[in-house]
Order: sequence, then C-alpha cells, then structure tokens
Amino acid sequence: MNSGIQPAELGFFVAIASCGSLSRAARELGISTPAVSKRLAQVEARIGVPLINRTTRRMNLTPEGEVFLEHARRILAELDLLNEVLGSAKATPKGLLRVNATLGFGRLHVAPVISRYVARYPEVDVQLQLSVSPPALTDDQFDVCIRFGEPGDARVVARRLAPNRRLLCAAPSYLAARGAPRAPNELRHHNCITIRQGDDAYGTWRLSAADGAGAESESIKVRGNLATNDGEIAVQWALDGRGILMRAEWDVLRYLQSGRLVQVLPDYRTPDADIYAVYPKRHQLSTRIRTFVDELVAAFAHLNAGGGRPPIAGLT
Repeated sequence: MNSGIQPAELGFFVAIASCGSLSRAARELGISTPAVSKRLAQVEARIGVPLINRTTRRMNLTPEGEVFLEHARRILAELDLLNEVLGSAKATPKGLLRVNATLGFGRLHVAPVISRYVARYPEVDVQLQLSVSPPALTDDQFDVCIRFGEPGDARVVARRLAPNRRLLCAAPSYLAARGAPRAPNELRHHNCITIRQGDDAYGTWRLSAADGAGAESESIKVRGNLATNDGEIAVQWALDGRGILMRAEWDVLRYLQSGRLVQVLPDYRTPDADIYAVYPKRHQLSTRIRTFVDELVAAFAHLNAGGGRPPIAGLT
C-alpha cells in the first residue's frame, strides 16, 4: 500500500467535509455510502490518523481532519488558479466561485449581481453563502467576501464598492409617544433596538458631531427590550414603532424617503461602514474573481458618482 496523501484524496475529503455526512457526500460524488466509508477508511489507514469521528447520526472532523481540510482547500484553490492562469480560462472565466455576504445585504444586493454575472459567464459555478457574522479573512472557504468597513489585513485585497453609513432612525409613532432625543446621551432614556452582528460592540453606539472636523466620538451604552441578529427583523420592529434603530442606509433608505421612518439625531454621525469586496492577494490573477468583482463595482457605480450617497428626502 502506498503511504502518504494522494492528490485525488484532497477533493474527496473536501466533498465529505462540505456535505456534513457520508450519505450526502455519496450523493454528491455519485457513489454509494459504503463506498465513501471504505475509501475514507483507506485514506485514514494510509496516513495513519483518524480524520473524522463518525456515528450513526453525525460526524465531526478530528483535529487532524481540520488541518487536512484547511490544507486541502488551499492546495485545490492553488491548483485551480494555476490552471486558470495557464489555460484557456484566462480568457473566459470558468470554474467554481465561492461568495460570502451578510444576510440582508447579500439577499437584496449581491444575489442580483450574481444572477447577471452567471448569465454573462455561464461556465462559472457560483456558490453564495449568507451569514450573520463574516468568516475570518484567513479562511479559505470563500473566494470573495463582501464586507462592511475596510479590513486592516495586508494579506487580502479590499476593493471599495460603495460608500455606506449607519443612520439612527425611528417610526413617527415612537417619536410622537416618547419624544425625539436632542443629544446622544438622551439615547440612554430610550428603547433602542440592538443587533448582534460581527465584531461590533454589542449595545454600544458611537456618535460624533456631523459638522465638527476631527470631533471626538461619544460612546453611548444603549438599552432596550428588543435584540436580534437579523437586520431585517430589527428594521421591522422599528417600523412597528418599537424603538430607535441604528442601521445601514442601504436597509432603511426607502423607509426614510417614504416617511415610514424618520432620522434621529441628524446633526450627529455614526462611523462609516463602506462596502468592500475582499479576496486573498494570491487570487489577483484569477479571471473569474477579477470579472466578478468588476461586476460588483459596475453594479454599485451610481453610488460612487457625485459623492456617492443618494439624497434622502427631508433629511438635513
């Protein structure tokens, strides 16, 4: 029996890990479940360590399996990139493109771009995964991640797609009942709808005077009886008049323009959260990644023209 890891086993193991079960992997690979189990056992015997702990109901990667998966994904991505750079794919994008975005923004704005992209480049297979919290930038699970805020990691390329800011807003009914805060510290006396997402400090809002160049920001610890990890739910609660919400203008602009929500503390600004497409530096030569990011940039180009932000009727 040959010792060591065989190249064909990399894709086989990634398929098992991605499917989450031997039976689903068997369907994905087009073979029987006993065949998958037998081949996995052969791989583990050859390299001398268990890769998966499996029971009748579930399976989990062992620590060695986690290491195997991390390196297998990286090696397969490098081989795929090499084929793309050297082969015909350099002219015509093809192959697998894995994209990650947040739930609401991905649903509303990234998914339509992907639909247009695959219509233009039908040989590209796109997998879009939406998540509440963004994955680590060092994770090789995705090729392109859509992020709010520029990452400070030198190992990745961050291409700015569009400006973005977070706004404080509430329904007219809430403000009529509770009054509108006139200064940031008055937020402590209001019901504030909070969102648990990403690395943002939960329940802490930072504001600074909009017209004060270099003004120090003020951190306000807010409280409320509603919290969620889903931005769309938080917006709906605000529309129902349940409290004050801090949310990206992408998600609330249409409601501000229609009057269903009103901006709160318009003379103060919250930290910007411009939108970026982020991908590893080693993928800069990938045709499918470059063309996809170009598609994203083109889709949001109207927001970058003339200062970037569409006007909000009635806002100062």
